Amino acid sequence: MKTTVDIADALLERAKRLAAQRKTTLKQVLEDALREELRRHARPAERRALQTHTVDGRGLQRGLSWDDWQSLRDLAYEGRGG
Repeated sequence: MKTTVDIADALLERAKRLAAQRKTTLKQVLEDALREELRRHARPAERRALQTHTVDGRGLQRGLSWDDWQSLRDLAYEGRGG
């Protein structure tokens, strides 16, 4: 498919030099760059490892479970207007 695209002169010159260095066409350089940009945005965002932190203490209070998040939330906000 043919289309017209307005490209900054300096950018076009760099792309042409790259094509010459690679012994390929300007069309191929532009298609490769476009494919790479589209591929980069198509993949799901990389998940970063969750950093955990510990504090001095004796762990979870008796009678509480990590599964009981509502009680834990209430305790965390107790006395803070939450």
